[in-house]
Amino acid sequence: MYGFSRSDEAEMNGKQIGGKLRGQQGVCADAIAQHDNRAVPSVRSLFTRGSPAVRMAVTLGPYRSGSFPRRFIGSRPVSSERRVKTIPKDRILSVEDTDQQLDAGRAASPAVAARAHDVFETHDLSVFYGAHNAVRDVNIRIREHEITAFIGPSGCGKSTVLRCFNRMNDLIDTARVDGTVNFHGIDLYDPVVNAVEVRRRIGMVFQKPNPFPKTIYDNVAFGPRLGGIKKRPELDAIVEKSLLAAGLWDEVKDRLDASGLGLSGGQQQRLCIARAIAVEPEVILMDEPCSALDPIATAHVEDLMQEMKHRYTIVIVTHNMQQAARVSDRTAFFTTEVNPDSDRRTGTLVEFGRTKTIFSTPSDNRTEQYVTGRFG
Repeated sequence: MYGFSRSDEAEMNGKQIGGKLRGQQGVCADAIAQHDNRAVPSVRSLFTRGSPAVRMAVTLGPYRSGSFPRRFIGSRPVSSERRVKTIPKDRILSVEDTDQQLDAGRAASPAVAARAHDVFETHDLSVFYGAHNAVRDVNIRIREHEITAFIGPSGCGKSTVLRCFNRMNDLIDTARVDGTVNFHGIDLYDPVVNAVEVRRRIGMVFQKPNPFPKTIYDNVAFGPRLGGIKKRPELDAIVEKSLLAAGLWDEVKDRLDASGLGLSGGQQQRLCIARAIAVEPEVILMDEPCSALDPIATAHVEDLMQEMKHRYTIVIVTHNMQQAARVSDRTAFFTTEVNPDSDRRTGTLVEFGRTKTIFSTPSDNRTEQYVTGRFG
């Protein structure tokens, strides 16, 4: 963990360090513009580098200095057993240099241009809980502005892989991740990457709606406030914009001061979606978001996903075959393999492709048996 001394604070608040910090805010200028018209923040602010003051300003992106407890500054220690692909120093460039490199690469190679649209790319991704190998050798590419569905029987590692995309598995003491998970070409598990910033850019909606025991307004404004936005007009605009995007504004605009726990299950889930998008993530992960909802509420969430994919990349875990076929552009089918030496099962990726292909002409017999209901 990185410490944060008074001298660092004075340095950050009083100076322009390398042209990257702005005034009293201690904000990385490369990572934030005005909320309503800012572009997607640069992935380079995922790195920690320089002095402690610079490291915190760069890694927190739009978050103000001092907004987080000290324990959030820096990245989680990496086990020596993990195979980590360290990013060479020559790749830690300024935002401008990086953009120029990418533009040059796209112009020189159609393959590079095509891969530039990949948000996530995993290489031999394996996850262990203690000595148990929960899922092994997952190689997958998630495309920008598409809905990707993970399907498969219980225990096959769908949710485990999903949680790797925003490092939620870091919170499990016995979990260990091998292989690489690249986000726009940056290894998310490199020691210099800040897990808090990763989770800001890659939001998550869980299986059971979990609104905070606060008002509807405060639920949505929670993230922006944590990020340093305090002015009421600015928060009002963010709350309205997020609730509109989640399809909930017309239903709650006259009772924003009511408790979020008083909403129906479907409304609570949409409130959680609004809370997730209020901090302007690039990706939204959904772990069985409709499993606890009735068909009408499920239809609302599915319609919302179709609208949201034009602004966000969405990855969803579902046990509902019809839902995967209805909403997703691509589908990944996982299954389990029994360890011959024990009764423990290990998840593995069987097939990944266009949803229409997976459900009509799959290339693997196991996929066909699962989607037609013959097992699972």
